[in-house]
Amino acid sequence: MKHRITVLLAAAALGTAGCSLPASSPTPDAVSEAAVQAQAGAPAAGEPAAAVLARLAVKGRAPDTGYDRDQFGQQWADVDHNGCDTRNDVLARDLVDEAFKPGSDCVVVSGTLDDPYTGQTIAFRKGDGTSVDIDHVVALGNAWQTGAFAWDEARRTAIANDPLNLLAVDYSANRQKGDADAATWLPDERGYRCSYVARQVAVKASYGLWVTQAEHDAMARVLDTCPGQPVPAPDAGPADGPAGPSTAPSTPPSTAPAAGPFANCAAARAAGAAPLHRGDPGWSDSMDGDGDGTACE
Repeated sequence: MKHRITVLLAAAALGTAGCSLPASSPTPDAVSEAAVQAQAGAPAAGEPAAAVLARLAVKGRAPDTGYDRDQFGQQWADVDHNGCDTRNDVLARDLVDEAFKPGSDCVVVSGTLDDPYTGQTIAFRKGDGTSVDIDHVVALGNAWQTGAFAWDEARRTAIANDPLNLLAVDYSANRQKGDADAATWLPDERGYRCSYVARQVAVKASYGLWVTQAEHDAMARVLDTCPGQPVPAPDAGPADGPAGPSTAPSTPPSTAPAAGPFANCAAARAAGAAPLHRGDPGWSDSMDGDGDGTACE
């Protein structure tokens, strides 16, 4: 674990005397307190993710009325008060061979990412715009619809900048994911799916978010392939801690056809394989009507 990232949950509160903030902006103290509250609800590091998932409330998705990225505070704020914004903290944690802007120990200008979502090795250079993104593992749109709509901005700012909910990943994979949950999007790299779902479960448990039935079932199917997969520590990067099996089964038990694609979505659902993602056993482009890479949602 690199020293560059300062755990949000241990952030020192800054005094606000002598300065004024817009009424709609949470104070640093308020964000720090929201982070402490999330820590109080966090599962123990190393606890089986399946056990934590079993404790999450299952409800329907709330409407996205009122959702806007700005509801989650300033983008990439320095909420842990270490002098570096969150984006650069995560880049410094997740890249290897990283280099910093001359005269700065914050601004990452280059490095190499072993992308957890695709399994590719990606060269990052600041300003290239199309190599590395910082992903909210529990997408902010998903968080809004599973409880965050009712929070104050301080708590929303905390989850948007929480190291547990952030990973440096392939730009195109992040854009493909959008605000999808585990029922409609999983990383192409099958060997990382258990760790990915365990991280989502840990974030949702920490902040008291719920899951939909489809989301719960998709998470459970993934975790069934890696019994004992632990939730990560609050400040863990993608490769920190136990990561489950090095290779997930290429075919979930009793779900894929012996050969060739499913005849239709009804057949995929009957086999317990829906939703399907491009490249999965049984996939057929004809079932992906909107061309988003996910069929039989």
